[in-house]
Amino acid sequence: MEMEPKRVASHEGHVGRATRLDLEIQDRQAYLKKRKSLNSNPTTFLERLDHFTWAWYTLTMSTGGIALLLSEQPHTFKGLETIGKIVFIFDLVLFVLVTSAIVVRFVRTPSRLRASLSHPTEGLFFPTFFLSISTILGGMQRYGVPSTGVWLTIALRVLFWIYVVVTFLSSVFQYWVLFTGRQLTVQSMTPSWLLPIFPVMLCGTVASLISPTQPDDQRTAILVAGVTFQGLGFWVAILVYAIYISRLMESGLPGPNLRPGMFISVGPPSFTALALIGMSKSVPAQYGYFGAHPEVVPMLQQLALAFGIFIWSLSFWFFSVTLMSVVLTIPHMTFHLAWWAFVFPNVGFTIAIIQIGEGLQSNSITWVGSILTLVLIVVYLFVLAAHIRAVITKEIMWPGKDEDKEE
Repeated sequence: MEMEPKRVASHEGHVGRATRLDLEIQDRQAYLKKRKSLNSNPTTFLERLDHFTWAWYTLTMSTGGIALLLSEQPHTFKGLETIGKIVFIFDLVLFVLVTSAIVVRFVRTPSRLRASLSHPTEGLFFPTFFLSISTILGGMQRYGVPSTGVWLTIALRVLFWIYVVVTFLSSVFQYWVLFTGRQLTVQSMTPSWLLPIFPVMLCGTVASLISPTQPDDQRTAILVAGVTFQGLGFWVAILVYAIYISRLMESGLPGPNLRPGMFISVGPPSFTALALIGMSKSVPAQYGYFGAHPEVVPMLQQLALAFGIFIWSLSFWFFSVTLMSVVLTIPHMTFHLAWWAFVFPNVGFTIAIIQIGEGLQSNSITWVGSILTLVLIVVYLFVLAAHIRAVITKEIMWPGKDEDKEE
């Protein structure tokens, strides 16, 4: 009989704990419901930053690409270099702003960093961060080195090797995530599958830009690394092209808003062509193997030019197919960050034309490159205006409208 009150008290304690647990669950559910409501209808700019994705770096890589394109012009005028410097500085400002916004997003919700890298759509745009850095390195060489001392040449050499290591590891990691994460189908394939290999492929492009001002012993190592990783990127791109063509044959063209992304396929052959031609011009003719065999240098340059034209033809075909696909669906297109593919891959396409024209000493071909440069500048300004408008009208940075949305 003495134990009965204790059992009753114990039973009441269990009931009390169960009631408190139910209340905690209800409070938690109410909190999650409120948070979901806020996320579905952001009321502040900070809440909109929760949908600020890696794809925003397509803006900075395109801006940096335009700055590089201006520095490569065969037909110049007084003030062109100043315009190029202004565009390059504008790119640096944009890069800082975009990076700050990305940092704010992941500081607010740290768990989204890992989720963004493994997301089947947003994760593919993470390499655009490194692509933006590659254009900055090129801009530093073109606009910074002529106006500074030897220190910047040394700094660029160090940054180049860091870039090589980091982008190679990134390409391995990203494709490993794609292979082991959520399974993707051929029907869902887009040219953005090329993006993880793109940064390490541009090691060759960066090498062609910085090598002319490097000491002979350092230049040789940079050129070897450039050829190696440019080749790696090109061969991986060839493998992805096979899937891409298969997807187009089986399922047809992508939807209207995704078709600008088809221009990504123009990039690998174009950047490989310009990288090979550019690197061949920087071979140290009086050093090491090349000093002992000076007759090899002009042979390499002729071979690079011939092979550059050979593989550039592939980019021309992709460019033509994509242009036709986009033109036929313009009335049905709305802005998407993939629109920046109108610019960056075609920067490589245009510079390759200029390099080929200079190699063949053809004024007609170089003029084609200059005309395409003007067209790309107009396209850049158009896409930039559409980008700004999309932010204002909530077409991007809004739940369900960005690369972080669930498929």
